[in-house]
Amino acid sequence: MNITQLRNATIIVDIGGHRILVDPMLAPMGAIPPLKYATRSRRRNPLVELPVNTSAELETVTHCLITHCQKGHFDHLDRAGAKWLRQHDIPVYCMAEDADFLARKGLSVIPLQPGLRQAFLGGELTPVPCLHGRGLVSRFMAHGHGYFLEFPGEPSVYIAGDTILTDDVRRCILQNQPDVCVVPAGGANFDIGGEIIMGVDDVRSVTRISTGIVVANHLESLDHCPVTRDQIRAMGEREDLGARLRVPDDGETLVFPPQPPAEVGHIPVLTEELDG
Repeated sequence: MNITQLRNATIIVDIGGHRILVDPMLAPMGAIPPLKYATRSRRRNPLVELPVNTSAELETVTHCLITHCQKGHFDHLDRAGAKWLRQHDIPVYCMAEDADFLARKGLSVIPLQPGLRQAFLGGELTPVPCLHGRGLVSRFMAHGHGYFLEFPGEPSVYIAGDTILTDDVRRCILQNQPDVCVVPAGGANFDIGGEIIMGVDDVRSVTRISTGIVVANHLESLDHCPVTRDQIRAMGEREDLGARLRVPDDGETLVFPPQPPAEVGHIPVLTEELDG
């Protein structure tokens, strides 16, 4: 399995013979208005351009996976991303509540069902609910889902989506112990309220409950995400995490070797509803 970090939450997961584009934000630098206004130095989004290898990476994408996209969450599907998906007729997997919204954009949509492990491109996928912040701000957010992916012979991967560290997220990690967890680390916040995704402290907590590799992204691309790559890397050094914490640069590909077959007697977990 390979994971290529494009920008922000936009990654390409190369797994099971498929190249899955996750949450495409493909607009050029500065094309989208700011997300923070109570500041003297307003900055338009995205803050950085896509990496130079983006076009080459996108050429071989076979499928798309969306964690959430409504209520103005352009950083997980913007107009440029939707246009690219239409032009290339890419099948788009999303949660059922987003299916009509995406179909109206002319996309080829395949809805996923909440709560249960289900077949997915020759492997299995389990949606995990996100909590995109707490309190008043949370009421205005599209919370969405992360996804736990399992493919024969491949490392298992949990793509957290936009979430803080919740009981659902903890349970997914503790019960499944994914080989790789991709978590949002930018500590995003608006002019009021607290963090709406993980920051340094939540990422530290994830590394303490996970036995696998933690990949931190959603960094240095949006004006409301103050946490930097250097801050996450410094935390990793303090915690002596070594290669267990990865903080990829935009355009970087992380390579994870194949996994040996599961031991006889292995019993899959999460075969029922997550809250059941």
